[in-house]
Amino acid sequence: MEITSEEALAYHRYPRPGKVATVNTKSFASQRDLATAYTPGVAIPCKAIEADPAAAYDYTAKGNLVAVITNSTAVLGLGDIGTLAGKPVMEGKGVLFKEFADVDVFDIEVTHKDPEKFCETVEAIAPTFGGINLEDIKAPECFIIEERLKRTLDIPVMHDDQHGTAIVAGAALLNAVELAGKRIDKIRVVINGAGAAAIACGHFIKSLGVTQVIMCDSKGVVKHSRTDLNPYKAAFAIETDMNILAEAIQGADCFFGLSKAGALSDIMVATMADNPLIFAMANPTPEIMPDAVKAIRSDAIMATGRSDFPNQINNVLGFPFIFRGALDVRASAINEEMKIAAARALAALAKEPVPESVQAIYGRPLHFCADYIIPTPFDPRLLGKVAGAVAQAAVESGVARMDTSGFNREAYEKELAERIESGLKKG
Repeated sequence: MEITSEEALAYHRYPRPGKVATVNTKSFASQRDLATAYTPGVAIPCKAIEADPAAAYDYTAKGNLVAVITNSTAVLGLGDIGTLAGKPVMEGKGVLFKEFADVDVFDIEVTHKDPEKFCETVEAIAPTFGGINLEDIKAPECFIIEERLKRTLDIPVMHDDQHGTAIVAGAALLNAVELAGKRIDKIRVVINGAGAAAIACGHFIKSLGVTQVIMCDSKGVVKHSRTDLNPYKAAFAIETDMNILAEAIQGADCFFGLSKAGALSDIMVATMADNPLIFAMANPTPEIMPDAVKAIRSDAIMATGRSDFPNQINNVLGFPFIFRGALDVRASAINEEMKIAAARALAALAKEPVPESVQAIYGRPLHFCADYIIPTPFDPRLLGKVAGAVAQAAVESGVARMDTSGFNREAYEKELAERIESGLKKG
């Protein structure tokens, strides 16, 4: 889908600059409203929170407020474009949170590139929020930052560029493996790219059962004999005589591309195992185009990061609903159990009959097959299914802090579905 510069600039500028705004959630039409919203009435919830900090979830917007925080060192495919230049992306993230999961967002652009100073800034403002979504921070600093903030903060912290991609790609992998007649614990996966998303994908697919992962970066196969590996790449180092991607891909069952356009050649695809799984996720141009794969391998299952091809690996299938579920049980973290639950919920939803209203949006039949291994972003069932799974996992893994003795996942999913339906009626 072609978007012209004029169209994009006009969209962001008119009728008022930017894409987000704040709105009041209480009536404010009388002197009594003024006195209750501000002084003297506001002192009463202040004292309640002073006596019990957890009451902030009852009397303020904290429990539905996520900070989308960046230093803009790795913005989309644009790189380090400067803190202010990254703001349109952060506002866009806020739009997705709100539209897909009714999560409110403040976008925060931080000038610090030093991980220590960046973390100090986030830690200082964290009490405002119910969760922290880190965004567009380059590797390896993003690993350092996320690891520290997960230790020091008592609210959910997730770097979406890492885990959002991993969760959605992991869900698609679960279904692709099944359709290809393979076993996840027997497949060999080659990951091309060794940045934030690639490393997160590597760890996550292992947690789903993959046992054989070969990672390649711009210098070739990540292996023990190399002396230029940072600790995050070194975790994937293997003992091998292979040196380049073309060697690693021979006989491989699956390719995860998180690198650059054209990285996977026709010849490489031809050397892969039967029923190969090719996830070419580089944006805007994938490592290999779907039509090129189809011309070489009619038995391949293909996914990309693009919306104009089937099987889009799109982070919006994950982060809004993951935070929704985490916020609603007042989780102290987003842990591995919650991420796995989200992936499995996405995979399961792709096997269910697709509502006609969703099929109409995409203009084609949608059913579980090689061209539909992952749900589409406009499927209204995502909110209940994914948030429900995440909330349940938070409860079962012990990170939920609200009283969950009576937590009922079915009732919770129904409540979320009604929330979406109510929003549609208002629209």
